[in-house]
Amino acid sequence: MRFMLMLWLALVVGAASAFAVTPDEVLDDPALETRARALSANLRCMVCQNESIDESNAPLAKDLRLLVRERLVAGDTDAQVLDYLVGRYGEFVLLKPRFAAHTLFLWAAPPLALLAGIVGIAIVLRRRKSELNTVSAPPLSADEQARLDALLKRDKTD
Repeated sequence: MRFMLMLWLALVVGAASAFAVTPDEVLDDPALETRARALSANLRCMVCQNESIDESNAPLAKDLRLLVRERLVAGDTDAQVLDYLVGRYGEFVLLKPRFAAHTLFLWAAPPLALLAGIVGIAIVLRRRKSELNTVSAPPLSADEQARLDALLKRDKTD
């Protein structure tokens, strides 16, 4: 029952965001509309920040969707539309930043963090293993050794 409730909730939330593009925004030319939807899916809503403008119901997202469609109707290529929006709003408008010298850290950070984590785990495991190998009980004193020998002899005779 709980699973069904969660599934229903996920479908309702997902369906609500699917209707972000209103019918008055849709272009008459299906090819242009397809291009507009593809571009909108890769542009960040500046209000929501983790949603594309295609999914967002924010007024700014609607303005950006209309701007994308205006540029496409004017004859701009997809690259020209993206360049125009990046020039106007900065690279933050792109959900997936471009690979360039100034975004190198964004692209390199996840693999470097993963590598650092693997190296860190390896170091910890090696230290733990070497500590286990080097840790031993202190040697028995002569009295303790004699008592142990006596107990062992008694157990053998029993």
